[in-house]
Amino acid sequence: MLSNSDRVQILSESLPFIQKFAGKIFVIKYGGAAMTNGQLKKKVIDDLLLLSYIGIRPILVHGGGPMINHWLKKINIEPKFHNGIRVTDRDTMEVVEMVLVGKVNKDLVTLLNKKCSVAIGLSGQDGNLITASRLFDSQDNLIGKVDRINVKILHLLLDQGYIPVIASVANDDSGQAYNINADTVAGAVASSLKAEKLILLTDTAGIMYDTNDINTLIKSLRVDEIEELIQKKIISGGMIPKVKCGIKALQENVNSVHIIDGRIEHAMLLEILTLDGIGSMLSL
Repeated sequence: MLSNSDRVQILSESLPFIQKFAGKIFVIKYGGAAMTNGQLKKKVIDDLLLLSYIGIRPILVHGGGPMINHWLKKINIEPKFHNGIRVTDRDTMEVVEMVLVGKVNKDLVTLLNKKCSVAIGLSGQDGNLITASRLFDSQDNLIGKVDRINVKILHLLLDQGYIPVIASVANDDSGQAYNINADTVAGAVASSLKAEKLILLTDTAGIMYDTNDINTLIKSLRVDEIEELIQKKIISGGMIPKVKCGIKALQENVNSVHIIDGRIEHAMLLEILTLDGIGSMLSL
């Protein structure tokens, strides 16, 4: 049990961060274990609401890979990946839309609104929030890239105190739907809004010299250091697209990017409102 002095110390440590970030926009990408574990999901919801209550303006962007795989297998479609990216044919695209927009998004909105009626569920298709185009030349792979963000919709919601919850699906100008990597969507949203922070919840502690040793966690990195670590293969595999997304966001007006372990309860609060943080912070 914490003593009264411990409680006061924690509150005192948080106060400067609350003052600094009040009114700022934070874009949080949500996925991985934190999404599939019910207890962790509740903690993430609580953290989002707390951020909102103290004056921070959060936006939640989500994927839902494990749930998509689950429903694909139910209808006998084998999930396929190439270089870590889902191969999305037209049948798979229908499932992606139904799961992300119709199931995952609404579940998250419901959880938030059970506590306080502040969440608005969106996909990139709503109000042309996100305009997409084809990422690959293949006509059979409906993976998209972000071309434009309609920031007016997001400002309208944020200014009224709502938390936008965005599914990473969007249309092109012809109405064709695309599946877009949620990290990419979160980065594009953060850049378009000149967000204070882009926070990527992952299934790892952050960037480490040795992925098997938490004591080698790198708490703070600059862009030039990241490129060097990629060349040395210290940053590799699935971490590369995350840091590339982070670098792009930093170069496009986002103040800092945080890669944190979503498997830890209250990871966001520990990273944002404490001196030491728990993950890796990227900056220019």
